[in-house]
Amino acid sequence: MVIKVAVTGALGRMGSRIIKTIQQHPDLKLVAAIEVPNHEKRGEDVGKLLGIGEIGVILETADRLEDILKKSKPDVLVDFTAPEATVNAVKVAASQGINLVIGTTGFTEEQRKEIEDTIKKHRVAAVISQNYAVGVNIFFKVLEFLARKLRDYDIEIVEMHHRYKRDAPSGTALRAAEIIRDNLDRDVSIIYGRAGIIGERKKDEICIHAIRGGDVVGEHKVIFAGDGERLEVTHRASSRQAFVNGVILAVKFVSGKRGGIYDTFDVLGLKD
Repeated sequence: MVIKVAVTGALGRMGSRIIKTIQQHPDLKLVAAIEVPNHEKRGEDVGKLLGIGEIGVILETADRLEDILKKSKPDVLVDFTAPEATVNAVKVAASQGINLVIGTTGFTEEQRKEIEDTIKKHRVAAVISQNYAVGVNIFFKVLEFLARKLRDYDIEIVEMHHRYKRDAPSGTALRAAEIIRDNLDRDVSIIYGRAGIIGERKKDEICIHAIRGGDVVGEHKVIFAGDGERLEVTHRASSRQAFVNGVILAVKFVSGKRGGIYDTFDVLGLKD
């Protein structure tokens, strides 16, 4: 069975790699490539735009998303865009019974709830994750274990990304903090950076520090600091292909599913 896929943010850092990788999988077929409204390259063959030769799929724009999806009939829509655009894409796709793989980060609580409510209302299936890299999800499982075993340690998170990343802290850093918090036997707050005369460190906090610069794809370090020792766990992504490979797994996982909101632990079989 060939899975038909539509990709929004088609010419972006992730979208372009996802499309190129889809072309390498005989069980996947790109049926729609979508960019922002009024994009200057609209109507051109997306394969040619991405330097892989003509593939018979023209670049479309999001102002015609409903008609595009009705015509192309994808099984799965992959969305790596921006929060507002993702909310709209979810509404349009879900209303047509199209399953979803969502990798956009930076949602407000209201936007996340709107997305989840829409998915449940239309009974489609979706994988939603801040990070699709297989190694990052193993990193998350390690953090679950360490949080349970090192509950009295001071815990800090440092993340670094390229200068163009718009949201901070990263979705991956936030997810790491949530996983740690949920596996401690004490109440903690997640805070962001420190400045001024703050006094000694509080025991009931996990602090996330965000660094931006250069062309860093993504680096996350979690520090467990105790009396007389320190344990550090780091994940470094040297290429966005690590994320793309996980997206492809998610597309294959969610295709044919009948309702439900999943994450990459589900995709990778990491749930306890």
